[in-house]
Amino acid sequence: MSLLKRLLNPIYKSERKAERAEKVQHSKYFPEKKLPIDEKFTYNFKNNGGKFIYCENWDEVLESFDNIMLENDWYEQDVFCVNEMLAKKFDGFNLNFTKSSDSTFFLSTCESLVANNGSILLSSNQVKEKKLNELPSNFIIFSTTSQIVDTISEGLRIIKSKSSGRIPSNITTIHDFETDKEKDFMSHGSSTKNIYLLLLEDL
Repeated sequence: MSLLKRLLNPIYKSERKAERAEKVQHSKYFPEKKLPIDEKFTYNFKNNGGKFIYCENWDEVLESFDNIMLENDWYEQDVFCVNEMLAKKFDGFNLNFTKSSDSTFFLSTCESLVANNGSILLSSNQVKEKKLNELPSNFIIFSTTSQIVDTISEGLRIIKSKSSGRIPSNITTIHDFETDKEKDFMSHGSSTKNIYLLLLEDL
């Protein structure tokens, strides 16, 4: 397009105006754009080294689970899983579900997914009274998009609201990156884990 046509073309002018406005918005003196909570969790979780698999329906969950088994050669292995409902849902993969933490991998649900640091909030509902370093080094966590929260505090409030008088013990976060243990008391006893997250859309 010639210079004259560009100057006379109203579409080109509006595009240039939009580009300039975008540059101003991305100036270092302006606050950063606030990501939607699901995007923020995904970014931080993957940035921590977690393996994230988004699933639109249960068939995709099973297919993704099967791919994880194939990728790691985990068929016919012991699986630490305290959730009977979860063990039934993933029955049929030739796995030995056990309550022993001396297993190839840990299969579990979670309390919440924390967006601001990409961590996974667990409690005694998932891990009983075991410390994170007593669990297998490989995790497969099944969760839903409605479980994504912005902060750990919000996750704790949800745990409290769901508990009918008896709040679960051993509440902790799991993430596979180094943390400042003095500042992040929730990661006490944490250790590096190989984490797969199967995230089912339910919103």
